[in-house]
Amino acid sequence: MPTVATYNQSGVKVGEIQLNDAVFGVEVNEAVMHQAVVRQLSNERLGTHATKTRGMVRGGGRKPWKQKGTGRARSGSSRSPIWIGGGTTFGPQPRSYYKAMPRKARRLAVKSALSDKVNNSELYVLEEITLAAPKTKEVVKHNILQLPSNPLLFITEGDVNVERSARNIQGVKALACEGMNIFDLLHYDKLFITKGAVAKIEEVLG
Repeated sequence: MPTVATYNQSGVKVGEIQLNDAVFGVEVNEAVMHQAVVRQLSNERLGTHATKTRGMVRGGGRKPWKQKGTGRARSGSSRSPIWIGGGTTFGPQPRSYYKAMPRKARRLAVKSALSDKVNNSELYVLEEITLAAPKTKEVVKHNILQLPSNPLLFITEGDVNVERSARNIQGVKALACEGMNIFDLLHYDKLFITKGAVAKIEEVLG
């Protein structure tokens, strides 16, 4: 089982914790992680882009000039795609970018990302974070997140004060462990997890 150090709210090492091998000690699968990231980014796209075809552009009902005898090329509508102000040919239309991925594969991707953080000594376990009120200066003063860095903080759902205190710091993101996702795990350099969040993660993914 992977063993990592635990830190108190002031950033001082106070002990160690053994992590679940089935969650934090799996073989890293880069291909599955890549597939999961592509899926997440694709599913976030709205797909509301749209262009007007020649049938959607207002006007163009009258034939610009007669078919023969003018010396000009024949033309049936001033809203033809080759005319200025005309419609668009093969332009983007509203569509869904949804990508499906098996649940087991999605979970494997998250486990691989967590295991990679452990392997690279980029995962830190915090005993507990308690703030009486949303105060950003409290987080900065105790340097809980080892600033300056690019950290991601996983907390248990309901720690509103911690989330509000951390989100005002540039480069820092606080997230309830229920909202854990593959993109954030790979995007942020360091991962900080409270003991309560570790238990919740191991319960869900173990």
